[in-house]
Amino acid sequence: MSQERLQRVRDRVRPFPDFPVPGVLFRDISPLLKDPAAFRALIDLLEDHLRASFPKIDLIAGLDSRGFLIGPSLAQRLGIGFVMLRKKGKLPGPTKSVSYALEYSKAELEIQLDAVEPGQKVVIVDDLIATGGTMCAACELMQGLKAEILECLVIIELKLLKGSEKLKSIPFYSLLQYD
Repeated sequence: MSQERLQRVRDRVRPFPDFPVPGVLFRDISPLLKDPAAFRALIDLLEDHLRASFPKIDLIAGLDSRGFLIGPSLAQRLGIGFVMLRKKGKLPGPTKSVSYALEYSKAELEIQLDAVEPGQKVVIVDDLIATGGTMCAACELMQGLKAEILECLVIIELKLLKGSEKLKSIPFYSLLQYD
């Protein structure tokens, strides 16, 4: 991994104290998305990781909504498809959904029934993992469609919240880690 590229990405993650509630330090990727060189470095690093880790990937699955910002670019680089895992009620046609707990509330995640075929090799992407609720729900949906989850991949991991531990045996990769 290029330390220069990694530092370029890290430098574009902006901390916001007490957002969305007092006591929370929010990690904002807006400056990363705004800077084309930093965003290219991000996609380069994620692409390098996936190419080195997996000889065959069929699909990138992105979580609503920030997974939609990195997932399509990564899928295009890899020459594979992208599928969306959306908040309930946002997808047309037959869907499968799962309920899960968020840091501050409850939510539902869904996927179109024909988005993934049984046995397809999938990497699930999002910008961040905190408590792991959304990522676990995504894994449950993919497993329900009989996809093979190769890895859950995020830009940022908030280590103190131990969200990656909830994934149990599912491989996990984070580019940046914060306490």
